[in-house]
Amino acid sequence: MGTLIEVTDPSDPRLHDYSGLTDVELRKVREPAEGLFLAEGEKVIRRALAAGYPMRSTLLSPKWVEAMRPLIDDVDAPVYVGSEPLLEAVTGFHVHRGALASMQRTPVPDAGAVLAKARRVVVMEDIVNHTNLGAIFRSAAALGMDAAVLTPSCADPLYRRSVRVSMGTVFALPYARLDSWPGGLTTLDEHGFRTIALTPGPTAIDLRDLRFGPEDKVALLLGTEGDGLSDPAMAAAELRVRIPMAAGVDSLNVAAAAAVACYAIAVS
Repeated sequence: MGTLIEVTDPSDPRLHDYSGLTDVELRKVREPAEGLFLAEGEKVIRRALAAGYPMRSTLLSPKWVEAMRPLIDDVDAPVYVGSEPLLEAVTGFHVHRGALASMQRTPVPDAGAVLAKARRVVVMEDIVNHTNLGAIFRSAAALGMDAAVLTPSCADPLYRRSVRVSMGTVFALPYARLDSWPGGLTTLDEHGFRTIALTPGPTAIDLRDLRFGPEDKVALLLGTEGDGLSDPAMAAAELRVRIPMAAGVDSLNVAAAAAVACYAIAVS
């Protein structure tokens, strides 16, 4: 059972995991280095636990204790309870969902191990916006992708904003990070994946014309915000595919485009 511990001092060292959550640059360094990530809200915390991430501690406002009791009673980790002003002083923002949990990271699988069990994957090249990253994970999980592959410079899927936007689906979709890029594309080739570059280029194949069978192994390449896929990635892809646009619109946000393309290539 989680032990309820009342906290009253924002500088309490036991709350170190939760401090300064609004400092993005600091947290991007601290969390991986300290082997933790933050889950926010009952649903996301539950999904993190179900995915096998150990809980380090929980930080709650008093009115959320009873709502969270089914979770905290089953976990042997301290439960810190403090007023809403205290939570805000510690984290730097108003904790709307009333519950934060510090979770222990687990080793990220090797890309080859993830690809060996997949037939439809999304490959994210240097997606650096955490909101877009979380949205892509949510769409990929919801629309039948088997896994996600990240380039070395891609943002951290376990950063709090990515986790929150994905509604915890970052825990449901297996993912791996490549050691190099575009050299890592050889890993996809070795596992028999056909690589599909998503681009707004007018000479690309219309997404509606693609036809893949359930046994085909397909990797959808998504480029960074703004510039899209790099020239080496485009050159290495087997096919270039576009989503047809109307009303003078030239392209979609990468997260929206990912959702459309994932739906199109999902195994029916």
